[in-house]
Amino acid sequence: MSTRDADDRREYYRIEDTIALEFRPLKQGETADGSGVDSASQLFNLLSELHLMDFESQHLLRHIHERDRTLASYLKVINKRIDLLGQAVAHSLLRDIGPARQVTLSEGGIGFSSDQSIELGTHLAIKIVLMPQALGLLLRAVVIHSQPRDDGQFDIGTEFEALTDAQRQLLARHILQKQAQQRRQARERSSPTP
Repeated sequence: MSTRDADDRREYYRIEDTIALEFRPLKQGETADGSGVDSASQLFNLLSELHLMDFESQHLLRHIHERDRTLASYLKVINKRIDLLGQAVAHSLLRDIGPARQVTLSEGGIGFSSDQSIELGTHLAIKIVLMPQALGLLLRAVVIHSQPRDDGQFDIGTEFEALTDAQRQLLARHILQKQAQQRRQARERSSPTP
């Protein structure tokens, strides 16, 4: 099933979310690796790598826990310290990326508004910081639709390209956590208070 089916069926579950987002068009043959020389790009790459390494090492921590609980507990404390450093980096990056904005997010792509139209087929480097865990991801996407709105903005729809398995799973985990949070909030609103 494709995300562009005529009857508008979706391959991935989509959520409405508020995230920090920065995007730029890629030149022909350019990669989205963020290899710019500015310190913000270097910090963003560091944050992104921290989260990917954390995700990729989770199975190792489970194996260590089975063999040596004391060592596993110590490594969890170290991991929490690194997470705190990552959150500090993320908050400093939010100043450079800009204020959080409403997006539609799935494992397959991201939709957002822009003050200018972007040509279909344009490849983008997209930096996102997912909150509240301050998860930074640098992704490559292609524009699949760009439609004008009544307020002068444009609705831009993109499809991610060449996601690693770790990136896809981090997106999926964030989406599942957001879904669970939205369900809890809906239950709290609908349940009568004593």
